[in-house]
Amino acid sequence: MVEFPVNPDRFDPYPNFKFRVEWDGQYIPGISRISGLRRTTEVIAHREGGDPSTDRKAPGRTDFAPITMERGLTQNRAFEEWANKVWMLGAPSGAEVSLKDLRKDIQIKLYNEAGQLVMAWTVFRCWPSQYALSDLDANADAEASEQITLENEGWQRDSSVVEPPEPTTGNP
Repeated sequence: MVEFPVNPDRFDPYPNFKFRVEWDGQYIPGISRISGLRRTTEVIAHREGGDPSTDRKAPGRTDFAPITMERGLTQNRAFEEWANKVWMLGAPSGAEVSLKDLRKDIQIKLYNEAGQLVMAWTVFRCWPSQYALSDLDANADAEASEQITLENEGWQRDSSVVEPPEPTTGNP
């Protein structure tokens, strides 16, 4: 099986440092890290009384791990505003949670070295379970950052995104 059908001369896998995240139809700027997409299916072991002393195994429930995103702290408030929909301190009783627009589908898009979209995933019914600001340290040499952790109900690769022909340099 060919690893890159459209670009059979390509040898290297795609790098993990060119990606974008979108929700509500908007690109979210500055995201520098996203934890991996993971799903785990429980194993149900069973055996009949007359079976040999080994278990049979069947798939059980599938769980999708939370996704954590991190970015440098800027004036863009997308992370904070979404986290505030889960709990808004000081809101009137009954209005602390915004159930109407709490959950969002997000898109994670991966690009090749030339900036061409090569893969995309949709993560379904996400909501923020944690929002955090980095430590502030006068003795450190680091940028301030913010993090959001998203619970989700599954993800799926977007099969409409196909491998593009990679550009050539134009040298003879």
